Amino acid sequence: MSIPVFIDGAAGTTGLEIRERLTGRDDLSLIEIDATRRKDPAARAEALNAADFVILCLPDDAAREAVRLITNPQTRVIDASTAHRTADGWLFGFPELEPGQQAAIAAAPRVSNPGCYPTGFLALVRPLVRAGLVPHDWPLSVSATSGYSGGGKAMIAEFESGGGSAFRPYALDLAHKHVSEMQRHARLAHPPIFAPAVANTYRGMVVEVPLPLHVLPRRPVVEAVREVLLAAYEGSQVVRVADDMPPVVRIEDDAGSDRLTLRVRGNDAAGQALLIATLDNLGKGAAGAAVQNLNIMAGLDPYAGLRL
Repeated sequence: MSIPVFIDGAAGTTGLEIRERLTGRDDLSLIEIDATRRKDPAARAEALNAADFVILCLPDDAAREAVRLITNPQTRVIDASTAHRTADGWLFGFPELEPGQQAAIAAAPRVSNPGCYPTGFLALVRPLVRAGLVPHDWPLSVSATSGYSGGGKAMIAEFESGGGSAFRPYALDLAHKHVSEMQRHARLAHPPIFAPAVANTYRGMVVEVPLPLHVLPRRPVVEAVREVLLAAYEGSQVVRVADDMPPVVRIEDDAGSDRLTLRVRGNDAAGQALLIATLDNLGKGAAGAAVQNLNIMAGLDPYAGLRL
């Protein structure tokens, strides 16, 4: 018997990507609402409460409203919005981030999908903080560039009509909504300085964290940093620490996949390292992560339907 799943917001960019990954699977069945009733609260409430699993692909306020509509205690929720990523009662849905995280997700009634930018940042930084190579109160910075699909329908229309720039830094007030998520789940004392940008490519993402190894308390060498990441993600089929460092790392390197690739490059003589993550903002940064969490919560193969 297949497991009933409802994607609330299935017509949006992330919802469509999730649907593609679930189509054709006989272990899951999708609950549908007629297109004319998609915004009807009664129809949505009926679908939300009929599902064993709900995936929310909605703006934050609409995601909170959807949760309030759920009265069935058996309905479990994965929220792909920002609404619950630092909220009490919600488990952070990054299976590889902490020891035991996958088991916790399997038992959780409410799971928040990580943001795309935080996925790259946390994958690079959290193991180093946990291992003590980077102090929890260190002043970190992170720069990251995403494909324009991360901006939703309005930004997609702008870029595809020729109105988008080649490269656009934004959130220049240093108050991007993902900063609190980065700080909390990396377990940092201070928010990192976050410099995001959008590039004129549909999908893909590159995240960079510079480290001044020569002034860190333990003064680690580049290989010590890499060894911590290798140990943290050993055996993962989604997160890999690459052996190579090509002359150019491209924003498109993991586009179209649900992988997350981490690289460590540095100069021991200068005491500097650069941590680099590439991922698809719609893959491991959104839809791929949601499907992975769904698989884990439903007791299925964690990698079923993923593009690896």
